[in-house]
Amino acid sequence: MPEAARIGVIGARGHTGRELLALILGHPRFELCFAGSRDLAGQPLSALEPGLGSRLEFEKIGAQSLVARNMDALILALPNGMAKEYVAVIDRHHTDCIVLDLSADHRFDRQWYYGLPELNRGAAPGKKRIANPGCYATAMQLAIAPVAALLDTAPCCFGVSGYSGAGTQPSERNDPAVLAGNLLPYQPTGHLHEREVGHQLGCTVRFMPHVAEFFRGISMTIALSLKDPLAIDKFAGCYRAQYADEPLVLLSDAIPKVADNVHRHHAVVGGWQVAKGGRQAVVYATLDNLLKGAATQALQNLNLAFGFPELEGIPHA
Repeated sequence: MPEAARIGVIGARGHTGRELLALILGHPRFELCFAGSRDLAGQPLSALEPGLGSRLEFEKIGAQSLVARNMDALILALPNGMAKEYVAVIDRHHTDCIVLDLSADHRFDRQWYYGLPELNRGAAPGKKRIANPGCYATAMQLAIAPVAALLDTAPCCFGVSGYSGAGTQPSERNDPAVLAGNLLPYQPTGHLHEREVGHQLGCTVRFMPHVAEFFRGISMTIALSLKDPLAIDKFAGCYRAQYADEPLVLLSDAIPKVADNVHRHHAVVGGWQVAKGGRQAVVYATLDNLLKGAATQALQNLNLAFGFPELEGIPHA
């Protein structure tokens, strides 16, 4: 366990990168050693976010330039499909370096630890290759996992994300003018997070994603069919038993609201409802897609990888 871990970030310009930089710079045992961004190369970190205090400037960092870098961990905050060349260099030249990939490139790779600590932190020790879960996938898994063994058919998940989830490349899904007064559905079949959740939970999941005109946050409504009737107190009790000791998963009898939980490091699950007959149920979840859906979870995973307390450097209630 190092006294201080040197962390490099590639793809730091994005919305998640901004949150990551702030968390790393505020961590008592992390040292940011470089921040890669082609678009902001040569500019100070404050060019991305005023108040990011650091002597560092953004750099244009290609995969081969990592050979000469001194780092304990590398975070890849790149679009899907771009991690491979960076990971190859680390595998050849920095075998002890931890790699955390925020993209989907390694979420289906059994050689990588899929880092959703509240559900599988027991598999984290000793892992140096970490696949960070997707934001929607985190919300769905936290809401489904406590009752997954009780389900009769595939859960139906209706998700709405703020437009930060569409990234920084211009599109109608992050254009405030297009989104004004609208709710835009997209990719209703074969969505990556649908496959991701099914792969992790071992069950079929149906997912219908939408993007709304707010900037950050996720609202998830999940309809569940149960094998056997269950009273609402027993249904809610499954969640209380699962998350009783989880500081970053809060439970709520009321339906959780996006606006109450943005800029917060936790997820909220609850608002339980069970129909007459006890076999049709609904559960809700919300989280900040840039924090518990990305940067906060990355910090949890890095802390576990280094043997630090899991929540070190993460403000929480």
